[in-house]
Amino acid sequence: MKEIKPLEHIDAVIEVPGSKSITQRALVVAALARGESVLHGPLVSEDTSYTAKALRSMGVKILDRSRRRWKITGCSGRVLPPRRKIFLGNNGTATRFLTSVAALGNGVFTITGEPRMEERPIGPLIEALAGWGVSIRSIKGTDCPPLEIRAEGLRGGSTTLPEGKSSQYLSSLLLVAPYAAHKASLTVEGPVLSKPYVHLTMAVMKSFGIKVKANAELNHFVVQRSYYKAREYRIEGDASSASYFWGAAAVTGGRVTVANLPKKSLQGDAVLVDILARMGCRVSKSDSGITLQGPPELQGIEVDMSDCPDVVPTLAVVAARARGRTTITNIEHLRIKECDRLNVMARELAKLGVQVEERRDALIIEGRGPDAELHGAEIETANDHRIAMSFALAGLFVPGVKVLGEECVAKSFPDFWERFELLYSR
Repeated sequence: MKEIKPLEHIDAVIEVPGSKSITQRALVVAALARGESVLHGPLVSEDTSYTAKALRSMGVKILDRSRRRWKITGCSGRVLPPRRKIFLGNNGTATRFLTSVAALGNGVFTITGEPRMEERPIGPLIEALAGWGVSIRSIKGTDCPPLEIRAEGLRGGSTTLPEGKSSQYLSSLLLVAPYAAHKASLTVEGPVLSKPYVHLTMAVMKSFGIKVKANAELNHFVVQRSYYKAREYRIEGDASSASYFWGAAAVTGGRVTVANLPKKSLQGDAVLVDILARMGCRVSKSDSGITLQGPPELQGIEVDMSDCPDVVPTLAVVAARARGRTTITNIEHLRIKECDRLNVMARELAKLGVQVEERRDALIIEGRGPDAELHGAEIETANDHRIAMSFALAGLFVPGVKVLGEECVAKSFPDFWERFELLYSR
């Protein structure tokens, strides 16, 4: 259990770990590349460790795995079947990405994970891979992991992804498309959510020599046969991780600079600072990082968060400190994350005395400003790293907040609590 002490004012410069989203994409691309790549500043966490271990089991050499750099000798798209099942914990990104990577091999691959992973759907990806000639099935017939892939390579041609609610399905398909036997064409039915993550995938692919042809709506893609070219690649700081420190400045009226996030970040979650600016914060972006100054009083807003769901928990806690109603919409896809984040956020905010309404695809938070009479509680995180880190912010303005299962932050930010303590020492 981690008890958070209230803090009246913050003035800090913080560095955050490397981006989890970029690290996992760069790992896959470097693993499939021809030659040796070096990743500078990767995220070392539970999730990325699962990804690296799985890739090694498929024949990829990953050496010098320090916090500063990883050396990866790619397999040129020739993936080997592992001796054992590929266990990926509750790493949804890796499960989606490596399902497609396994399809490039020749043999039987079994992908499994923790019980929660067996509740997270993957049916649309199964259907799209089948359209490219892949023999793949949900072992329990649930359209969820565990999965069996009887791989004979990727045929390519045309296929359809039957929904775009999870950008991870789409990114998974794009990452392996260059290694299909024929030019790969992909059409997505329905709206594509979390579009910044798709742009991020294409940006990483381009850095390693592959250009994806995509229409403006991001629902049709064409990828020519080719291969990734090994290179040195620097990974920027994680915008989702930075959100907790910007949020800390917002709820305390303080100031935080995240020093290792560029002003032109590749990550969609960096838009949170612009959303917080709408609530009254001041933002400055420079070569030395992105700085946020909190106001004397935050104001509630209405915002569509379909493109940046990972920072919804941060925003929801900030909204509890604001005056007026905050309506966060188009976030139903949060129900299939590490937990049902809509339900858990609503439940745990209510424990603090926050008036919150949970809808199918939205959260409505009635903020009463700095003079709200809120009270401490034990926060149940549902083993979700983003729930734990977002409620650390609540403890900055609500006495008596205790976060249970605080060790779950290891999934994406292993030393979060140590870095959070830096807010108290400046």
